[in-house]
Amino acid sequence: MGKEQDTARDRILGGGTSAGVSPAIHASWLRARSSGVRPDATLPPVPLVDEAIVRHRREHPLAAVWPTLRESLRWATADTGQLLIVGDAEGHLLWCQGDRDPLRHAERVNMTPGSLWSEKAVGTTGVGTAIALRRPIQVIGAEHYVSWARSFACTAAPIHDPVTGDLLGVIDLTSAVGVDAALRLSLVTTTAKLAETQLHAERLQQQARLREKYADRLTRRLGAQGAIIAADGSVLHAGPDRWLPNRVAGLTGEGPVVLPDGRHAVAESLGAGRYFLLIAQDGECGATTLRFEGLGRARAVVRVGNLTHELRGRHSEILALLIADPVGMSAEELAREVYGSAGRAGSVRAEMSRLRQVLGHRLGSDPYRVTGETWADFLQPGACPRALLPKSKAPGVAALRGGPLHDPDDPHDPDDATDDGADAPADAAGWTAADGPLGWADLDDLDGAAHDFGRHPA
Repeated sequence: MGKEQDTARDRILGGGTSAGVSPAIHASWLRARSSGVRPDATLPPVPLVDEAIVRHRREHPLAAVWPTLRESLRWATADTGQLLIVGDAEGHLLWCQGDRDPLRHAERVNMTPGSLWSEKAVGTTGVGTAIALRRPIQVIGAEHYVSWARSFACTAAPIHDPVTGDLLGVIDLTSAVGVDAALRLSLVTTTAKLAETQLHAERLQQQARLREKYADRLTRRLGAQGAIIAADGSVLHAGPDRWLPNRVAGLTGEGPVVLPDGRHAVAESLGAGRYFLLIAQDGECGATTLRFEGLGRARAVVRVGNLTHELRGRHSEILALLIADPVGMSAEELAREVYGSAGRAGSVRAEMSRLRQVLGHRLGSDPYRVTGETWADFLQPGACPRALLPKSKAPGVAALRGGPLHDPDDPHDPDDATDDGADAPADAAGWTAADGPLGWADLDDLDGAAHDFGRHPA
């Protein structure tokens, strides 16, 4: 079989007939050749390493079902010589499970988490070809495009989003050639369906939690037309009833949007870009300037349109730093500027989640930044930046002032205005205007609202 397939591959790639080769494998070989894959000299690249692959796995939707897949197929990989592999929609391997010896053999050809096994990268394989065809497939022995993979037998099936139908990834069982593979295609296909069923159930549960968590409070707080919408455009809740159809055009990001009937609204993320809060606006959503006033104040005041809000001390520091650096800052950079060398990125992310409750779509991420037009008193010509947030001890704020106004080691120094517990507002009463898109600062952690779906630890 191996020599016959090698001969067939050489004949086909040389322009000959496709006799003796399945149409799917034949087409895959041609795609691999057109992509420049070299059968005898190509190893999969490994673009995701260390923290990158850890983060990618943690944030991927299939993280929610990996424990189920791992446990469901544990018996298939224990003492059998088989490997269980789960990859994303681009062909990056996310998880590899199996006995030590098969794993060690696989590592020699970069069959490890973080490697890329798409057809464009490595030619015909179970993972790459199942993704390309979007259906289950077996690739055995010399059906692989690269010569060194001829010792493998791979069986893979794609996993799709149960609502949108988008490809999420692939599940694969790989073994040495000669291991019985008669039922493997049925097994991976059934397991992929199990994953899709679990994703659908978890999504319904998450949507129910969102409705329970926000629906009543949105109606009370906004007193206007609002909705919770999934990224695919399905309306989970609308208040009042029927002001929106059951589905609208899918949202791709935060900010002003125009609804199908011409009305204007503002979309704000409820976490990870999977769910959005949509708030109808009276008239066109213009580019409202965010005004920051921090000179001589322990807590900065933010004004957006008709809304005025007094920030917490820590949020005052963060917003001043972000306004002063329009390119944006990472969580690690902000941690150093706010807390000093011992600052932790996790502390910043928690504060950013709370600050988002005030700023909504005006607070961007990756990197953290303030979007839209901004105005800050300490950046104006003739301003005295040394008066910026005078009680703040944040290193970054001290740098904006041109140096500290006090000795941070002085025991008689005034209380730190950034005490997280003391200066947290009880609710949204800090807003002194009743209308506008940002009047919902009492909602809970919005960034964490979609945490339960697709963001479990690796």
